[in-house]
Amino acid sequence: MRLQISTWIDLDASTQQALLQRPAASSDASIRDSVTRIIGLVRAKGDAAIRALTAQHDDAHLDLFGVDDDELAAAEAELSFDAIAAIDLAIANVRRFHEAQLPGKISVETMPGVRCERLSHAIDSVGLYVPAGTAPLPSTAIMLAVPAAIAGCPTRIMCTPPRPDGRADPAVLVAASRSGVTDIFKIGGAQAIAAMAYGTESVPKVCKIFGPGNTWVTCAKNIVSSDPAGAAIDMPAGPSELLLIADRDASADFVAADLLSQAEHGVDSQVMLLTTDADFARQVQAAIETQLKRLSRAAIVLESLANSQAIIVQDIAMAVAISNRYAPEHLILQVTNPRDALSGIRNAGSVFIGPWTPESVGDYCSGTNHVLPTGGFARSHSGLGVEQFQRNMTVQELTSTGLAGIAAAVMELARLEGLDAHAAAVRCRLDAST
Repeated sequence: MRLQISTWIDLDASTQQALLQRPAASSDASIRDSVTRIIGLVRAKGDAAIRALTAQHDDAHLDLFGVDDDELAAAEAELSFDAIAAIDLAIANVRRFHEAQLPGKISVETMPGVRCERLSHAIDSVGLYVPAGTAPLPSTAIMLAVPAAIAGCPTRIMCTPPRPDGRADPAVLVAASRSGVTDIFKIGGAQAIAAMAYGTESVPKVCKIFGPGNTWVTCAKNIVSSDPAGAAIDMPAGPSELLLIADRDASADFVAADLLSQAEHGVDSQVMLLTTDADFARQVQAAIETQLKRLSRAAIVLESLANSQAIIVQDIAMAVAISNRYAPEHLILQVTNPRDALSGIRNAGSVFIGPWTPESVGDYCSGTNHVLPTGGFARSHSGLGVEQFQRNMTVQELTSTGLAGIAAAVMELARLEGLDAHAAAVRCRLDAST
């Protein structure tokens, strides 16, 4: 399978738009009814529905969903020293970067006697979803649990799909427990999102749900977040995607390796190459074919590459404009003077600069968060950070002098809006102070 190579300026507007279409977008409508049915079953039947759906979708037959201390201990015993060391390194780097994100208190005297403040508080209860799909993701457990712990959320639960043997992936359990999660449930898919959003006999209801997933999980998150009885969500985080901008001075081997690293996530992943040189695009094609032979997930990569493109652009400025239009989850800049190109980037989840910065480091342990907006939502959403596990509350306090100084403006604005009681609430205080 080869990347389809197109020259941007040779295409009409509709064809250009088609090249930037995500592969999963067309299937969203077809699965919404099924996801809605799953959510309805969980709300109506609770744990019984979860058991049936887990048997149906995960081929696991569970009486209890919670992970107990024995399973956690067995999981840690199953991992090698090197695996645990890698998990600990990732936790340390992610913690270091995210601790710097904690907000400070804001207190401003906007005019004499009028003080305004903003206070931050952790969200009371959060649900963390760690997908498994075709591969377990202990790194996602770290990316979700560490900022939740730093934010200080009192209740932090995690759901992750069980294996057919009824156990959760050991690496996911170790990463979660070492990141501060104690309540872990072996539930996957849309039913896990429903369980956390509405609660069951076993799973507590949470205020906000975090974590990536496939189109079913993303659809479920969108549905529960639009229901006042459901739960808020972090962002639309669906199938993985990567856009890479390269010039002729880039390494074709590096570029091919980066594209393949994201294509192996799943058959609905998408990778895009924007390059100023058609010969370089063909070099990347050749490198992909060579490297693909060494990959254990080659079959998945081949399906993903069917959704992917190589686009020839006139210059880096055009590539930046197309990237901003596409708004990728991951953006790699392998060009001369990449910092110059970065200055024009506005819409991307996370950016990787230069030849020595593979996207893999962000997926695992550079310190940044890999839970990022997909599907073009990087135009309006940020990647996961500590602030999303908190909510802000404003406070104001006036002295009598401060109220006297602001009263005329308040009463005039109340008059303009026809809200007499607003003005009266000020007037009565002025009268009492004279």
